[in-house]
Amino acid sequence: MRKYRSMLLCVLASAVAAAVCGAGELRLSREDIRRVGDRIFENECASRDEFLLQWNVGEEFLSLGIAHFIWYPAGRRGPFEESFPGFMAFARAAGAKPPAWLAAEPFPSCPWKTRKEFLAKADSRRANELRQFMRSTKQLQAAFVVRRLEDALPSLLAAAPEEERETVERRFRAVASTPAGVYALIDYANFKGLGTHPSERYKGKGWGLLQVLSQMGGAGGGESSLKEFAETAKRLLAERVDNAPRARNERRWLPGWQRRVDSYQAFGRQNV
Repeated sequence: MRKYRSMLLCVLASAVAAAVCGAGELRLSREDIRRVGDRIFENECASRDEFLLQWNVGEEFLSLGIAHFIWYPAGRRGPFEESFPGFMAFARAAGAKPPAWLAAEPFPSCPWKTRKEFLAKADSRRANELRQFMRSTKQLQAAFVVRRLEDALPSLLAAAPEEERETVERRFRAVASTPAGVYALIDYANFKGLGTHPSERYKGKGWGLLQVLSQMGGAGGGESSLKEFAETAKRLLAERVDNAPRARNERRWLPGWQRRVDSYQAFGRQNV
């Protein structure tokens, strides 16, 4: 066990170092990455390991890890990007060793088809192995969400109308000019997606990172850009709730979503 832990620490250090090397423009140190990961873990899981695997009422997928990566059952897809397979590819490339059944090719679908089935088998061997793997790779998950943002800008620009691309990039860099702004971009992209997928729309209107950058005003950088980003995000989340299918009852989540967006400016003030 000690040998395995030592190997895992080496894997995590290498993965975080790789994320830092690619994050020059984002101005993130290893400590920044750790802080971002801790805050996302707090946002998604209340900093509690028992919430590293969670299937929320009204959702069609299992949520996993500090960032609640989405994993759909076989034959089921929804409007949201499936992010757990991407994390697993990142983890395996970094040398992490998942349970054997998760190392299958092609990557498997979520083995539980519904929330009811998952809850009934929440203490099964597979669930416990998966829970332990997510518990042991928290730093790697933090490195992944950073790398995911690093890779996001080209996708954002490709999805934006040509006449808006320069503005989107300028605003992205303005928000990213402080560590708190980088946290905001990382958390929002993980929290509500990039907004580049056509299915991430209600009544034709999106709420992802691309939509926030497109609709926010100003690009002066620093606290003013972060404030504008947060205010625009809260407005688009409220609009999403208004446009959501009534059966999803998304209004119950809006206060929590808005408190999460409020944490962006608090991150900078508290020097977390």
